[in-house]
Amino acid sequence: MAVPDGAPAKPIKPRLYVASRTGAERGRVRLRTLSNLRWLAISGQSAALFLVYFAFGYSLPLGYSVIAIAVSAALNIVLALRYPASHRLANREASYYLAFDVLQLAALLYLTGGIMNPFALMFVAPVVIAAATLNLGNTLILAGIAFASVSLIGIFHRPLPWPSGETLVLPQLYQAGIWAALVIGIGFTSVYAWRIASESARMSAGLAATQLALAREHRLASLGALATAAAHELGTPLGTIAVVARELERALPANSPEVEDVRLLRDQAERCRAIIARLANPEEAMLGQAARLPLGALLDDIASPHRGEDVAITVTVTNGDAGAAPQVWRAPELLHGLGNIIENAADFARTEVRIATSWDANMLSVVIEDDGPGFAPEIFERIGEPYVTSRPGHNAPGDTDIDPGALGEHEGMGLGFFIAKVLLEQTGGSVNATNPPGGGARVSVIWARGVIDGQEPPTQNEAD
Repeated sequence: MAVPDGAPAKPIKPRLYVASRTGAERGRVRLRTLSNLRWLAISGQSAALFLVYFAFGYSLPLGYSVIAIAVSAALNIVLALRYPASHRLANREASYYLAFDVLQLAALLYLTGGIMNPFALMFVAPVVIAAATLNLGNTLILAGIAFASVSLIGIFHRPLPWPSGETLVLPQLYQAGIWAALVIGIGFTSVYAWRIASESARMSAGLAATQLALAREHRLASLGALATAAAHELGTPLGTIAVVARELERALPANSPEVEDVRLLRDQAERCRAIIARLANPEEAMLGQAARLPLGALLDDIASPHRGEDVAITVTVTNGDAGAAPQVWRAPELLHGLGNIIENAADFARTEVRIATSWDANMLSVVIEDDGPGFAPEIFERIGEPYVTSRPGHNAPGDTDIDPGALGEHEGMGLGFFIAKVLLEQTGGSVNATNPPGGGARVSVIWARGVIDGQEPPTQNEAD
């Protein structure tokens, strides 16, 4: 939309654009990864089997054991023939193949001593892989299969391979201890791996969303640089056109029919030069004298789009001892960050949102309060992390099985406060969220003087 000459440009509110698939998406493991791990297990199982049988001469059901290993190898060969090497598995497919690995290991251990076999520890591997790559539901199912397998082979199993004429029977209490160690080990390592993978996935997805939220502002900055370069290149030829048009106007007789055309050409050339002069200074062209505003006026401008009939938004300015109100730069990060927090407060408020600002010689502060229900206790300790929200329809706290296709609309996904916090911290601010004693929610932001009200706009280096 064109902006009339002399009219200040309307502030642009960034929109969030998020790819349908992010690098942090979980539950999409490559088939080649599982196949390579299975080949490694087949090699280890074969080496152990033949070493015990041929090198040590211990008695064991070699035929059935070889069949168990051969079935695993056959599955790998079939999968390699059916799918390309780059094939990626969904949660359910990966769960099926990992469940097969658990059952194949259980069958092999049943033939070779059950949980008395030291290699029973390998039950941990498939479950940990599931915890690191699959969602919570499939991980729990796989852990249940592993627990059931350990329990069954702890009761029903063939004798442990041992020298002929001798039998090794461990005490029942000791076997119960081995069973407990396996169950606890599988549970602990699975929970630990799932939590670490979940935190990594959530932070990666949240940071990606934040970067994409800033992409539009960066593109606008690039367009400004391009406009400045175009203004520099076009200034000289337009100046030449204006000079030639002026000379033609002087040379033509006053009653010549071409005089009006030449005068129009000169006027249009001068108009183009004026437009290019504005493009050469994009900040003045876009914001004019409003590139900086008093802190109270800036907050009132940010809050204006969120005022409605049901919720009143008031801005209170407390004069400090440092003189006149600071002139704050309308940086995109500042506008978007404070706008997100005010929007969240307006969404949860019952009747009122209060914005208070104050300053002194050392700091500026903005406090945003609402009379809503406040921050939920179950998420209070994790406020500021991505995908943490109390809006309806969100995932439960700690559940990171997020559908990346739903990221295109960030409302209700717990990204608003996370993005606002990151943007405000990039301007040098410190963000703190609390539930005040009187009820509602309070978010305070503090900057050192000179960061957002200095002679130069705030930069990311200042925040660092």
